[in-house]
Amino acid sequence: MAFFTLLMITFVVFFVIQLPPGDFVDNLVTNMVAQGETVTQADVASLRAMYKTDRPFMVQYVDWLKGITTGDWGVSFYYKQDVLVKIGETLGATLMLSFITLFITYAISIPIAIHAAKHQYSISDYLFTFIGFIGMAVPHFLLAIVLMFLSYKWFGKPLMGLFPEGGIHDWASFLEFLSRLVIPVIVISMSGTCGLIRSIRAQMLDEQEKPYVLCTRAKGVSEKTITYKYEMRAVLNPIVSGLGPMISGIFNGSTITAIVLMLPTQGPILLKALQSQDVYLSGGMLLISAVLVVMGTLISDLLLMVLDPRIKYLEEGKR
Repeated sequence: MAFFTLLMITFVVFFVIQLPPGDFVDNLVTNMVAQGETVTQADVASLRAMYKTDRPFMVQYVDWLKGITTGDWGVSFYYKQDVLVKIGETLGATLMLSFITLFITYAISIPIAIHAAKHQYSISDYLFTFIGFIGMAVPHFLLAIVLMFLSYKWFGKPLMGLFPEGGIHDWASFLEFLSRLVIPVIVISMSGTCGLIRSIRAQMLDEQEKPYVLCTRAKGVSEKTITYKYEMRAVLNPIVSGLGPMISGIFNGSTITAIVLMLPTQGPILLKALQSQDVYLSGGMLLISAVLVVMGTLISDLLLMVLDPRIKYLEEGKR
C-alpha cells in the first residue's frame, strides 16, 4: 500500500507542478526580456531543448521517475545544481530543527493536557485553554516578528538565522546557537502543541468518565496509576495516529516563518522552486515530504497495534 501510494503521489506531484500556465523557460524568457535582452523564437526553442521542456508530459514524468529510482534526481533549473546536492545543503539543519521541534511538541503538550484534564475548570485549565486558542489563531510569521522584536529589546539584537557566523567552534558559539534555536522552535511548534493539548485533554476527559475508570478508582487504585497505566494507553491512539502529518508539517516548517527568521531550511528553497517552476527541485522536495507522511503513517499503524491490544489485523476470511 505504501509503495503504490508513493507511486501515485509522484504522478500527482509532477502533474500539479506543471499545472500553472507556462514553464521554467517562459519565466526565464520573461526575465530576459525585462532586462532588455532580445529573445527570438529560435532562442526559445533552443532553451526548451536544453531544459527538456519541449517533450510530452508523460515522457518527462517517466524520465524523472527513472532518475528517482536510480539516484539521479536531475539538475535544478534555477540553482544550476544537482537536486540532491541542493537539498543536502539544508537537509541537516531541517532534520535537526524538525526532530527538536517534534520532541518539544510532545514533551510540552502531553503533561499540560493531562494537568488540564485532571483539574478541569480550574484557573490553570482556563489559562492553558486560552493560551491554546491564541497559539492556534496567531499566524506563525506574526509570532516570529513579535519574538524577534522582543529579542531585540531584551538582548540588543534580533535572533535571526540558525547558526552563528563562523559556525559552532567553542562554548560561546554553542550557547549562541541554542539562543537562536529558541524562537524557531517556539514558532514552528506552537500550533501543533496547542492542537495536541486540546485533543489530548478532550480524550482524557472522555476517558475519565468511562465505567472501567470509575470501577478502578472505587477499588482504591491510586490516581497516578489510573492516569498513566490505564487512561494514557487509550489517549495515545490519537497522538500516534497523527504522527505522519505532524512529521511532514514540521519538516516543511512554515515557509514564511523561515524567510522571516532567515532559517537555512527547506521551506524557502521549495517556495523559490515552485515560483520558478523548477520541476525537478520542487518535485524532489515534495516527494521527500510525501515519503515522510507515508512512512510516518506506517510507523503510527505499527505503534497502534503494539500500544492498543484491541487493534488486530486479521487475515481475509477471518473477519
